[in-house]
Amino acid sequence: MSAVAAGPRIRRALVSVSDKSGVAEFARGLAALGTEIVSTGGTAAALAAAGVPVIPIEDVTGFPEMMDGRVKTLHPRVHGGLLGVRSNAEHLAAMEAHGIRPIDLVCVNLYPFEATVAKPGIAEHEAIENIDIGGPSMLRSAAKNFESVTVVTDPAQYPRVLESMRANAGATTLDLRREFAQAVFARTAAYDGAIARWMDGHRAGGDAQHAEHAGAHFPPHVSLRLELADELRYGENPHQRGAVYADPSATGPSVVRARLLHGKPLSYNNLLDAGAALELVQDLATQRAGACACAVIKHTNPCGAALADDVLASFERAWAGDPLAAFGGIVAFSREVDAATAEAMAAGERFLEVVIAPGYAPKALEALRARWKNARLLAVGELGAPAGGLSWRSVPGGMLAQDRDALPIDAATFTHAAGPAPDAAMRADAGVLFTVAKHLKSNAVCIGAGGRLFGAGAGQMDRVASCRNAVEKARAAMAAMPSGQAAVAASDAFFPFADGPTLLADAGVRCIVHPGGSKRDPETFDLCNARGITCLLTGSRHFRH
Repeated sequence: MSAVAAGPRIRRALVSVSDKSGVAEFARGLAALGTEIVSTGGTAAALAAAGVPVIPIEDVTGFPEMMDGRVKTLHPRVHGGLLGVRSNAEHLAAMEAHGIRPIDLVCVNLYPFEATVAKPGIAEHEAIENIDIGGPSMLRSAAKNFESVTVVTDPAQYPRVLESMRANAGATTLDLRREFAQAVFARTAAYDGAIARWMDGHRAGGDAQHAEHAGAHFPPHVSLRLELADELRYGENPHQRGAVYADPSATGPSVVRARLLHGKPLSYNNLLDAGAALELVQDLATQRAGACACAVIKHTNPCGAALADDVLASFERAWAGDPLAAFGGIVAFSREVDAATAEAMAAGERFLEVVIAPGYAPKALEALRARWKNARLLAVGELGAPAGGLSWRSVPGGMLAQDRDALPIDAATFTHAAGPAPDAAMRADAGVLFTVAKHLKSNAVCIGAGGRLFGAGAGQMDRVASCRNAVEKARAAMAAMPSGQAAVAASDAFFPFADGPTLLADAGVRCIVHPGGSKRDPETFDLCNARGITCLLTGSRHFRH
Protein backbone atom coordinates (compact mmCIF):
# COMPACT_ATOMS: atom_id res chain seq x y z
CA MET A 1 0.00 0.00 0.00
CA SER A 2 1.19 3.51 -0.77
CA ALA A 3 2.57 5.46 2.17
CA VAL A 4 0.16 8.29 1.41
CA ALA A 5 -3.02 6.15 1.45
CA ALA A 6 -3.57 6.90 5.16
CA GLY A 7 -7.22 5.90 4.98
CA PRO A 8 -9.47 2.91 5.41
CA ARG A 9 -10.35 0.47 2.70
CA ILE A 10 -13.49 1.72 0.99
CA ARG A 11 -16.07 -0.70 2.35
CA ARG A 12 -19.20 1.40 1.82
CA ALA A 13 -20.03 3.99 -0.83
CA LEU A 14 -23.05 6.23 -1.28
CA VAL A 15 -23.80 6.92 -4.97
CA SER A 16 -26.43 9.49 -5.99
CA VAL A 17 -25.96 11.28 -9.31
CA SER A 18 -27.94 13.39 -11.78
CA ASP A 19 -25.44 12.80 -14.59
CA LYS A 20 -25.49 9.01 -14.84
CA SER A 21 -22.87 8.70 -17.59
CA GLY A 22 -20.41 6.00 -16.57
CA VAL A 23 -21.90 5.50 -13.12
CA ALA A 24 -22.91 1.86 -13.65
CA GLU A 25 -19.38 0.94 -14.74
CA PHE A 26 -17.94 2.87 -11.78
CA ALA A 27 -20.26 1.20 -9.28
CA ARG A 28 -19.51 -2.18 -10.83
CA GLY A 29 -15.80 -1.49 -10.37
CA LEU A 30 -16.37 -0.54 -6.72
CA ALA A 31 -18.40 -3.68 -6.11
CA ALA A 32 -15.66 -5.81 -7.66
CA LEU A 33 -13.27 -4.35 -5.09
CA GLY A 34 -15.57 -5.37 -2.24
CA THR A 35 -17.41 -2.07 -1.75
CA GLU A 36 -21.05 -2.08 -0.65
CA ILE A 37 -23.16 0.39 -2.67
CA VAL A 38 -25.89 2.54 -1.11
CA SER A 39 -27.97 4.61 -3.49
CA THR A 40 -31.03 6.78 -3.93
CA GLY A 41 -34.06 6.95 -6.22
CA GLY A 42 -33.26 7.03 -9.91
CA THR A 43 -29.59 6.17 -9.39
CA ALA A 44 -30.49 3.05 -7.40
CA ALA A 45 -32.88 1.97 -10.14
CA ALA A 46 -30.26 2.53 -12.84
CA LEU A 47 -27.64 0.54 -10.92
CA ALA A 48 -30.04 -2.32 -10.21
CA ALA A 49 -31.00 -2.43 -13.88
CA ALA A 50 -27.31 -2.69 -14.73
CA GLY A 51 -26.94 -5.68 -12.39
CA VAL A 52 -25.07 -3.85 -9.62
CA PRO A 53 -26.08 -4.92 -6.09
CA VAL A 54 -27.45 -1.85 -4.34
CA ILE A 55 -28.89 -0.96 -0.91
CA PRO A 56 -31.71 1.64 -1.05
CA ILE A 57 -31.10 4.73 1.08
CA GLU A 58 -34.27 4.09 3.11
CA ASP A 59 -32.74 0.85 4.40
CA VAL A 60 -29.95 2.96 5.91
CA THR A 61 -31.98 5.88 7.29
CA GLY A 62 -35.14 4.02 8.28
CA PHE A 63 -37.17 6.73 6.53
CA PRO A 64 -38.67 6.66 3.04
CA GLU A 65 -37.66 9.19 0.43
CA MET A 66 -40.32 11.88 0.74
CA MET A 67 -41.55 15.28 -0.41
CA ASP A 68 -40.88 14.56 -4.09
CA GLY A 69 -37.32 13.52 -3.27
CA ARG A 70 -36.50 16.73 -1.38
CA VAL A 71 -35.74 14.68 1.74
CA LYS A 72 -33.79 11.45 1.41
CA THR A 73 -30.16 11.82 2.55
CA LEU A 74 -30.55 14.58 5.17
CA HIS A 75 -30.20 12.16 8.07
CA PRO A 76 -27.68 11.48 10.91
CA ARG A 77 -27.03 7.96 9.63
CA VAL A 78 -25.78 9.54 6.39
CA HIS A 79 -23.95 12.58 7.70
CA GLY A 80 -22.72 10.83 10.83
CA GLY A 81 -21.27 8.12 8.60
CA LEU A 82 -19.48 10.82 6.58
CA LEU A 83 -18.34 13.20 9.33
CA GLY A 84 -17.32 10.76 12.03
CA VAL A 85 -13.59 11.02 12.67
CA ARG A 86 -12.25 7.49 12.52
CA SER A 87 -9.44 8.18 15.00
CA ASN A 88 -11.71 9.85 17.59
CA ALA A 89 -12.92 7.37 20.24
CA GLU A 90 -15.91 9.54 21.20
CA HIS A 91 -17.02 9.78 17.57
CA LEU A 92 -16.73 6.02 17.18
CA ALA A 93 -18.68 5.42 20.38
CA ALA A 94 -21.48 7.75 19.21
CA MET A 95 -21.63 5.97 15.86
CA GLU A 96 -21.85 2.59 17.65
CA ALA A 97 -24.54 3.83 20.03
CA HIS A 98 -26.76 5.16 17.26
CA GLY A 99 -26.23 2.47 14.65
CA ILE A 100 -24.25 4.69 12.30
CA ARG A 101 -21.97 2.85 9.89
CA PRO A 102 -19.04 4.67 8.24
CA ILE A 103 -19.45 5.78 4.64
CA ASP A 104 -16.02 5.78 3.01
CA LEU A 105 -16.88 7.19 -0.41
CA VAL A 106 -19.52 9.58 -1.71
CA CYS A 107 -20.20 9.92 -5.42
CA VAL A 108 -22.54 12.85 -6.10
CA ASN A 109 -23.04 15.24 -8.97
CA LEU A 110 -25.60 17.97 -8.51
CA TYR A 111 -28.96 18.72 -10.04
CA PRO A 112 -28.30 20.56 -13.32
CA PHE A 113 -29.33 24.00 -12.07
CA GLU A 114 -27.05 26.00 -14.40
CA ALA A 115 -28.22 24.12 -17.50
CA THR A 116 -31.86 24.45 -16.42
CA VAL A 117 -31.86 28.24 -15.97
CA ALA A 118 -29.91 28.70 -19.21
CA LYS A 119 -32.97 27.49 -21.13
CA PRO A 120 -35.09 30.33 -22.52
CA GLY A 121 -38.40 30.93 -20.75
CA ILE A 122 -37.71 28.53 -17.88
CA ALA A 123 -40.48 28.55 -15.26
CA GLU A 124 -39.59 29.60 -11.73
CA HIS A 125 -40.82 26.37 -10.15
CA GLU A 126 -38.66 24.28 -12.49
CA ALA A 127 -35.58 26.32 -11.61
CA ILE A 128 -36.30 25.97 -7.90
CA GLU A 129 -36.77 22.19 -8.12
CA ASN A 130 -33.30 22.01 -9.67
CA ILE A 131 -31.68 23.57 -6.60
CA ASP A 132 -29.91 20.63 -5.00
CA ILE A 133 -29.86 20.53 -1.18
CA GLY A 134 -28.91 17.02 -0.13
CA GLY A 135 -26.15 16.72 -2.74
CA PRO A 136 -24.09 19.76 -1.65
CA SER A 137 -24.64 18.78 1.99
CA MET A 138 -23.20 15.30 1.46
CA LEU A 139 -20.34 16.66 -0.63
CA ARG A 140 -19.36 19.18 2.04
CA SER A 141 -19.59 16.63 4.84
CA ALA A 142 -17.41 14.17 2.94
CA ALA A 143 -14.92 16.83 1.84
CA LYS A 144 -14.53 18.13 5.40
CA ASN A 145 -13.55 14.61 6.47
CA PHE A 146 -11.23 13.97 3.50
CA GLU A 147 -8.66 12.32 5.75
CA SER A 148 -10.98 9.31 5.78
CA VAL A 149 -13.59 9.84 3.06
CA THR A 150 -13.18 9.93 -0.72
CA VAL A 151 -15.56 12.36 -2.43
CA VAL A 152 -16.27 12.12 -6.18
CA THR A 153 -18.07 14.88 -8.10
CA ASP A 154 -17.30 14.26 -11.77
CA PRO A 155 -17.46 11.19 -14.04
CA ALA A 156 -13.96 12.13 -15.23
CA GLN A 157 -12.72 11.20 -11.74
CA TYR A 158 -14.08 7.63 -11.79
CA PRO A 159 -11.05 5.96 -13.43
CA ARG A 160 -8.62 7.64 -11.03
CA VAL A 161 -10.56 6.39 -7.99
CA LEU A 162 -10.63 2.80 -9.20
CA GLU A 163 -6.98 2.95 -10.21
CA SER A 164 -5.99 4.24 -6.75
CA MET A 165 -8.07 1.58 -5.00
CA ARG A 166 -6.54 -1.22 -7.07
CA ALA A 167 -3.05 0.04 -6.29
CA ASN A 168 -3.71 0.50 -2.55
CA ALA A 169 -5.62 -2.58 -1.38
CA GLY A 170 -9.05 -0.94 -1.73
CA ALA A 171 -8.07 2.46 -0.30
CA THR A 172 -7.29 5.77 -1.98
CA THR A 173 -4.32 8.00 -1.38
CA LEU A 174 -4.49 11.03 0.88
CA ASP A 175 -3.26 13.20 -1.98
CA LEU A 176 -6.18 12.10 -4.14
CA ARG A 177 -8.72 12.63 -1.34
CA ARG A 178 -7.35 16.11 -0.62
CA GLU A 179 -7.44 17.05 -4.33
CA PHE A 180 -11.01 15.84 -4.74
CA ALA A 181 -12.10 17.64 -1.55
CA GLN A 182 -10.78 20.91 -2.95
CA ALA A 183 -12.78 20.26 -6.12
CA VAL A 184 -15.90 19.89 -3.96
CA PHE A 185 -15.64 23.31 -2.39
CA ALA A 186 -14.89 24.91 -5.75
CA ARG A 187 -17.94 23.18 -7.23
CA THR A 188 -20.35 24.02 -4.42
CA ALA A 189 -19.15 27.64 -4.37
CA ALA A 190 -19.80 27.91 -8.12
CA TYR A 191 -23.16 26.18 -7.75
CA ASP A 192 -24.32 28.50 -4.98
CA GLY A 193 -23.04 31.47 -6.97
CA ALA A 194 -25.15 30.43 -9.98
CA ILE A 195 -28.23 30.15 -7.75
CA ALA A 196 -27.54 33.55 -6.17
CA ARG A 197 -27.16 35.19 -9.59
CA TRP A 198 -30.39 33.66 -10.85
CA MET A 199 -32.33 34.64 -7.74
CA ASP A 200 -30.93 38.17 -7.89
CA GLY A 201 -32.01 38.58 -11.50
CA HIS A 202 -35.38 36.99 -10.82
CA ARG A 203 -35.94 39.28 -7.83
CA ALA A 204 -35.20 42.26 -10.10
CA GLY A 205 -38.23 41.38 -12.18
CA GLY A 206 -36.93 39.07 -14.89
CA ASP A 207 -33.99 36.97 -15.85
CA ALA A 208 -30.48 38.07 -14.86
CA GLN A 209 -29.59 39.23 -18.34
CA HIS A 210 -32.68 41.45 -18.47
CA ALA A 211 -31.83 42.90 -15.06
CA GLU A 212 -28.29 43.66 -16.14
CA HIS A 213 -29.42 45.41 -19.32
CA ALA A 214 -32.10 47.31 -17.44
CA GLY A 215 -29.41 48.56 -15.07
CA ALA A 216 -31.66 47.82 -12.10
CA HIS A 217 -28.77 47.18 -9.74
CA PHE A 218 -25.61 45.17 -9.32
CA PRO A 219 -25.61 42.30 -6.80
CA PRO A 220 -23.62 43.03 -3.62
CA HIS A 221 -21.75 39.72 -3.90
CA VAL A 222 -20.75 37.85 -7.05
CA SER A 223 -19.28 34.40 -7.50
CA LEU A 224 -17.85 33.76 -10.97
CA ARG A 225 -17.62 30.16 -12.12
CA LEU A 226 -14.86 29.58 -14.64
CA GLU A 227 -13.38 26.28 -15.77
CA LEU A 228 -9.78 25.85 -16.88
CA ALA A 229 -9.92 25.28 -20.63
CA ASP A 230 -6.20 25.24 -21.35
CA GLU A 231 -2.81 26.20 -19.98
CA LEU A 232 -1.05 28.39 -22.53
CA ARG A 233 2.62 28.46 -23.42
CA TYR A 234 2.83 31.91 -21.82
CA GLY A 235 0.86 35.13 -21.40
CA GLU A 236 1.33 38.36 -23.33
CA ASN A 237 5.10 37.91 -22.95
CA PRO A 238 7.26 34.81 -22.47
CA HIS A 239 8.07 35.67 -18.84
CA GLN A 240 4.34 35.63 -17.92
CA ARG A 241 2.36 32.47 -17.26
CA GLY A 242 -0.91 32.19 -19.19
CA ALA A 243 -4.12 30.20 -19.13
CA VAL A 244 -7.62 30.44 -20.58
CA TYR A 245 -10.76 29.73 -18.57
CA ALA A 246 -14.20 29.01 -20.01
CA ASP A 247 -17.48 30.36 -18.71
CA PRO A 248 -19.77 27.30 -18.63
CA SER A 249 -22.86 29.51 -18.61
CA ALA A 250 -21.88 31.32 -21.82
CA THR A 251 -23.98 30.71 -24.91
CA GLY A 252 -23.38 31.49 -28.57
CA PRO A 253 -20.13 31.52 -30.53
CA SER A 254 -16.91 31.59 -28.54
CA VAL A 255 -13.21 31.55 -29.30
CA VAL A 256 -12.65 29.58 -26.08
CA ARG A 257 -15.02 26.76 -27.09
CA ALA A 258 -14.33 26.99 -30.84
CA ARG A 259 -13.23 23.85 -32.72
CA LEU A 260 -9.57 24.08 -33.71
CA LEU A 261 -9.56 22.44 -37.15
CA HIS A 262 -5.88 23.03 -37.94
CA GLY A 263 -2.73 24.62 -36.60
CA LYS A 264 -0.96 25.17 -33.33
CA PRO A 265 -2.80 25.80 -30.06
CA LEU A 266 -3.92 29.39 -29.63
CA SER A 267 -1.70 31.72 -27.64
CA TYR A 268 -2.82 34.32 -25.11
CA ASN A 269 -2.50 37.10 -27.68
CA ASN A 270 -4.20 34.97 -30.36
CA LEU A 271 -7.20 34.57 -28.09
CA LEU A 272 -7.40 38.30 -27.38
CA ASP A 273 -7.26 39.12 -31.09
CA ALA A 274 -9.65 36.33 -32.05
CA GLY A 275 -12.19 37.54 -29.51
CA ALA A 276 -12.00 41.06 -30.92
CA ALA A 277 -12.40 39.75 -34.47
CA LEU A 278 -15.42 37.62 -33.58
CA GLU A 279 -17.17 40.50 -31.81
CA LEU A 280 -16.61 42.83 -34.75
CA VAL A 281 -17.99 40.53 -37.46
CA GLN A 282 -21.01 39.76 -35.27
CA ASP A 283 -21.70 43.49 -34.96
CA LEU A 284 -20.83 44.36 -38.54
CA ALA A 285 -23.10 41.68 -40.01
CA THR A 286 -26.11 43.42 -38.42
CA GLN A 287 -25.54 46.47 -40.63
CA ARG A 288 -26.84 44.82 -43.79
CA ALA A 289 -29.11 41.80 -43.90
CA GLY A 290 -27.73 38.95 -45.98
CA ALA A 291 -24.26 40.45 -46.40
CA CYS A 292 -21.04 38.77 -45.34
CA ALA A 293 -18.87 40.64 -42.87
CA CYS A 294 -15.10 40.20 -42.82
CA ALA A 295 -12.62 41.76 -40.40
CA VAL A 296 -8.84 41.77 -40.25
CA ILE A 297 -7.52 42.33 -36.72
CA LYS A 298 -4.08 43.30 -35.46
CA HIS A 299 -3.45 43.84 -31.75
CA THR A 300 -7.24 43.76 -31.13
CA ASN A 301 -7.83 46.68 -33.56
CA PRO A 302 -9.46 46.30 -36.98
CA CYS A 303 -7.04 47.22 -39.77
CA GLY A 304 -9.53 45.98 -42.36
CA ALA A 305 -13.29 45.50 -42.33
CA ALA A 306 -15.93 45.17 -45.03
CA LEU A 307 -19.43 44.08 -45.91
CA ALA A 308 -20.11 42.44 -49.26
CA ASP A 309 -22.65 40.24 -50.99
CA ASP A 310 -20.32 37.22 -51.01
CA VAL A 311 -17.51 35.87 -48.83
CA LEU A 312 -14.72 36.36 -51.35
CA ALA A 313 -15.58 40.02 -51.98
CA SER A 314 -15.79 40.69 -48.25
CA PHE A 315 -12.29 39.29 -47.74
CA GLU A 316 -10.70 41.13 -50.67
CA ARG A 317 -12.27 44.43 -49.59
CA ALA A 318 -11.29 43.95 -45.94
CA TRP A 319 -7.70 42.96 -46.79
CA ALA A 320 -7.35 46.02 -49.01
CA GLY A 321 -7.89 48.26 -45.98
CA ASP A 322 -4.31 47.95 -44.71
CA PRO A 323 -2.35 45.05 -46.26
CA LEU A 324 0.81 46.08 -44.44
CA ALA A 325 -0.79 45.84 -41.01
CA ALA A 326 -2.78 42.74 -41.99
CA PHE A 327 0.39 40.63 -42.36
CA GLY A 328 0.41 38.16 -39.46
CA GLY A 329 -3.09 39.18 -38.44
CA ILE A 330 -6.39 37.55 -37.61
CA VAL A 331 -9.21 37.23 -40.17
CA ALA A 332 -12.83 36.60 -39.20
CA PHE A 333 -15.94 35.96 -41.29
CA SER A 334 -19.63 35.99 -40.52
CA ARG A 335 -20.31 33.21 -43.05
CA GLU A 336 -18.75 29.88 -44.00
CA VAL A 337 -15.47 30.16 -45.88
CA ASP A 338 -15.79 28.75 -49.39
CA ALA A 339 -13.07 27.34 -51.64
CA ALA A 340 -12.66 30.49 -53.75
CA THR A 341 -12.13 32.64 -50.66
CA ALA A 342 -9.64 30.17 -49.18
CA GLU A 343 -7.64 30.16 -52.41
CA ALA A 344 -7.55 33.97 -52.43
CA MET A 345 -6.42 34.04 -48.79
CA ALA A 346 -3.64 31.55 -49.52
CA ALA A 347 -2.38 33.42 -52.58
CA GLY A 348 0.82 35.45 -52.71
CA GLU A 349 2.85 36.39 -49.66
CA ARG A 350 -0.04 36.74 -47.22
CA PHE A 351 0.49 35.36 -43.73
CA LEU A 352 -2.29 34.76 -41.20
CA GLU A 353 -2.10 33.65 -37.60
CA VAL A 354 -5.78 32.77 -37.12
CA VAL A 355 -8.89 32.41 -39.29
CA ILE A 356 -12.32 32.42 -37.62
CA ALA A 357 -15.58 31.49 -39.31
CA PRO A 358 -18.84 29.68 -38.61
CA GLY A 359 -17.42 26.83 -40.71
CA TYR A 360 -15.38 25.88 -43.78
CA ALA A 361 -16.18 24.09 -47.01
CA PRO A 362 -14.04 20.92 -47.38
CA LYS A 363 -12.04 22.38 -50.28
CA ALA A 364 -11.47 25.57 -48.29
CA LEU A 365 -10.00 23.60 -45.39
CA GLU A 366 -7.81 21.69 -47.78
CA ALA A 367 -6.43 24.88 -49.35
CA LEU A 368 -5.76 26.63 -46.04
CA ARG A 369 -4.15 23.59 -44.43
CA ALA A 370 -1.87 23.18 -47.43
CA ARG A 371 -0.85 26.86 -47.39
CA TRP A 372 0.00 27.29 -43.70
CA LYS A 373 1.26 24.55 -41.43
CA ASN A 374 0.62 26.42 -38.20
CA ALA A 375 -2.22 28.86 -38.95
CA ARG A 376 -5.08 28.26 -36.54
CA LEU A 377 -8.42 27.58 -38.22
CA LEU A 378 -11.33 28.04 -35.82
CA ALA A 379 -14.95 27.03 -36.41
CA VAL A 380 -17.34 28.83 -34.05
CA GLY A 381 -20.74 27.84 -35.45
CA GLU A 382 -23.52 30.20 -36.48
CA LEU A 383 -22.93 33.68 -35.12
CA GLY A 384 -26.32 35.08 -34.17
CA ALA A 385 -26.72 38.44 -32.47
CA PRO A 386 -23.97 39.78 -30.17
CA ALA A 387 -24.37 38.54 -26.60
CA GLY A 388 -25.49 40.75 -23.74
CA GLY A 389 -24.81 40.26 -20.04
CA LEU A 390 -21.97 41.59 -17.93
CA SER A 391 -18.32 41.90 -18.85
CA TRP A 392 -15.56 41.82 -16.24
CA ARG A 393 -12.11 43.32 -16.16
CA SER A 394 -9.47 43.04 -13.46
CA VAL A 395 -7.80 46.04 -11.86
CA PRO A 396 -5.36 45.97 -8.94
CA GLY A 397 -7.42 45.06 -5.90
CA GLY A 398 -10.66 44.12 -7.63
CA MET A 399 -12.79 43.82 -10.72
CA LEU A 400 -14.73 46.24 -12.88
CA ALA A 401 -18.14 45.15 -14.14
CA GLN A 402 -20.31 46.66 -16.82
CA ASP A 403 -23.01 45.73 -19.30
CA ARG A 404 -21.56 44.50 -22.56
CA ASP A 405 -21.75 47.16 -25.23
CA ALA A 406 -24.58 45.46 -27.10
CA LEU A 407 -26.43 48.68 -28.00
CA PRO A 408 -27.57 48.27 -31.63
CA ILE A 409 -26.16 50.73 -34.16
CA ASP A 410 -28.89 51.86 -36.55
CA ALA A 411 -27.84 54.49 -39.06
CA ALA A 412 -31.50 55.31 -39.75
CA THR A 413 -31.66 56.88 -36.28
CA PHE A 414 -28.61 59.14 -36.72
CA THR A 415 -29.53 62.83 -36.53
CA HIS A 416 -28.65 65.05 -39.49
CA ALA A 417 -26.93 67.99 -37.75
CA ALA A 418 -25.19 69.95 -40.52
CA GLY A 419 -24.26 70.04 -44.19
CA PRO A 420 -26.07 68.35 -47.09
CA ALA A 421 -28.67 65.71 -46.31
CA PRO A 422 -27.22 62.17 -46.57
CA ASP A 423 -28.45 59.76 -49.21
CA ALA A 424 -29.09 56.09 -48.45
CA ALA A 425 -25.57 55.00 -49.41
CA MET A 426 -23.98 57.58 -47.13
CA ARG A 427 -26.19 56.58 -44.21
CA ALA A 428 -25.32 52.93 -44.74
CA ASP A 429 -21.61 53.76 -44.74
CA ALA A 430 -22.11 55.85 -41.61
CA GLY A 431 -23.50 52.78 -39.84
CA VAL A 432 -20.64 50.56 -41.02
CA LEU A 433 -17.91 53.04 -40.07
CA PHE A 434 -19.41 53.86 -36.69
CA THR A 435 -19.58 50.11 -35.99
CA VAL A 436 -15.88 49.81 -36.84
CA ALA A 437 -15.09 52.81 -34.61
CA LYS A 438 -16.87 51.04 -31.75
CA HIS A 439 -14.36 48.19 -32.03
CA LEU A 440 -11.23 50.36 -32.21
CA LYS A 441 -9.30 51.36 -29.11
CA SER A 442 -10.24 54.86 -28.05
CA ASN A 443 -9.54 57.55 -29.04
CA ALA A 444 -10.84 56.10 -32.32
CA VAL A 445 -11.41 57.64 -35.73
CA CYS A 446 -11.83 55.68 -38.95
CA ILE A 447 -12.47 56.49 -42.62
CA GLY A 448 -14.10 54.41 -45.32
CA ALA A 449 -16.72 54.18 -48.02
CA GLY A 450 -18.65 51.60 -50.01
CA GLY A 451 -19.13 49.36 -46.98
CA ARG A 452 -15.45 49.03 -46.10
CA LEU A 453 -12.72 50.51 -43.93
CA PHE A 454 -9.98 52.54 -45.61
CA GLY A 455 -7.90 53.44 -42.56
CA ALA A 456 -8.08 54.03 -38.82
CA GLY A 457 -6.42 55.87 -35.99
CA ALA A 458 -6.76 54.12 -32.63
CA GLY A 459 -5.46 54.21 -29.08
CA GLN A 460 -4.10 57.74 -29.32
CA MET A 461 -3.92 60.13 -26.40
CA ASP A 462 -5.70 62.85 -28.41
CA ARG A 463 -8.34 62.69 -31.11
CA VAL A 464 -6.39 64.92 -33.50
CA ALA A 465 -3.63 62.30 -33.68
CA SER A 466 -6.26 59.65 -34.41
CA CYS A 467 -7.62 61.81 -37.25
CA ARG A 468 -4.13 62.29 -38.64
CA ASN A 469 -3.37 58.55 -38.51
CA ALA A 470 -6.70 57.65 -40.10
CA VAL A 471 -6.12 60.12 -42.94
CA GLU A 472 -2.63 58.78 -43.59
CA LYS A 473 -3.87 55.17 -43.67
CA ALA A 474 -6.87 56.03 -45.85
CA ARG A 475 -5.21 58.43 -48.30
CA ALA A 476 -4.52 55.95 -51.12
CA ALA A 477 -7.97 54.35 -50.98
CA MET A 478 -9.65 57.75 -50.96
CA ALA A 479 -7.69 58.77 -54.04
CA ALA A 480 -8.88 55.64 -55.84
CA MET A 481 -12.58 56.04 -54.98
CA PRO A 482 -14.95 55.88 -57.96
CA SER A 483 -16.60 59.10 -59.00
CA GLY A 484 -19.63 59.91 -56.91
CA GLN A 485 -18.55 57.94 -53.86
CA ALA A 486 -18.15 59.92 -50.64
CA ALA A 487 -15.64 59.14 -47.89
CA VAL A 488 -17.17 58.86 -44.42
CA ALA A 489 -15.29 59.38 -41.14
CA ALA A 490 -16.56 58.07 -37.81
CA SER A 491 -15.43 58.88 -34.28
CA ASP A 492 -16.26 56.80 -31.21
CA ALA A 493 -16.85 59.96 -29.13
CA PHE A 494 -17.50 63.65 -29.76
CA PHE A 495 -14.87 66.02 -31.08
CA PRO A 496 -13.90 68.43 -28.28
CA PHE A 497 -12.68 70.98 -30.86
CA ALA A 498 -13.06 71.46 -34.60
CA ASP A 499 -9.35 70.75 -35.25
CA GLY A 500 -9.86 67.04 -35.88
CA PRO A 501 -12.83 67.59 -38.23
CA THR A 502 -10.76 70.19 -40.07
CA LEU A 503 -8.08 67.60 -40.79
CA LEU A 504 -10.74 65.22 -42.06
CA ALA A 505 -12.32 67.90 -44.24
CA ASP A 506 -8.94 68.85 -45.71
CA ALA A 507 -8.36 65.20 -46.61
CA GLY A 508 -11.60 65.05 -48.60
CA VAL A 509 -14.00 63.41 -46.14
CA ARG A 510 -17.61 64.22 -47.13
CA CYS A 511 -19.43 62.94 -44.04
CA ILE A 512 -18.45 63.05 -40.36
CA VAL A 513 -20.24 60.77 -37.88
CA HIS A 514 -19.86 61.18 -34.13
CA PRO A 515 -22.00 60.94 -30.99
CA GLY A 516 -22.24 64.68 -30.33
CA GLY A 517 -22.53 66.18 -26.87
CA SER A 518 -19.58 68.58 -26.80
CA LYS A 519 -20.25 72.20 -25.85
CA ARG A 520 -18.20 73.02 -28.95
CA ASP A 521 -20.33 70.91 -31.31
CA PRO A 522 -21.52 74.14 -33.03
CA GLU A 523 -17.92 74.75 -34.18
CA THR A 524 -17.92 71.38 -35.95
CA PHE A 525 -21.38 72.09 -37.39
CA ASP A 526 -20.19 75.47 -38.69
CA LEU A 527 -17.18 73.82 -40.34
CA CYS A 528 -19.38 71.18 -41.99
CA ASN A 529 -21.86 73.78 -43.24
CA ALA A 530 -19.06 75.95 -44.64
CA ARG A 531 -17.31 73.03 -46.37
CA GLY A 532 -20.40 71.18 -47.62
CA ILE A 533 -19.78 68.17 -45.35
CA THR A 534 -22.63 66.11 -43.93
CA CYS A 535 -22.54 65.77 -40.14
CA LEU A 536 -24.49 62.98 -38.47
CA LEU A 537 -24.92 62.53 -34.71
CA THR A 538 -25.37 59.03 -33.31
CA GLY A 539 -26.34 60.01 -29.77
CA SER A 540 -24.34 57.13 -28.32
CA ARG A 541 -20.67 56.94 -27.35
CA HIS A 542 -18.67 53.72 -27.73
CA PHE A 543 -15.36 54.01 -25.87
CA ARG A 544 -13.22 50.86 -25.92
CA HIS A 545 -10.36 51.30 -23.47
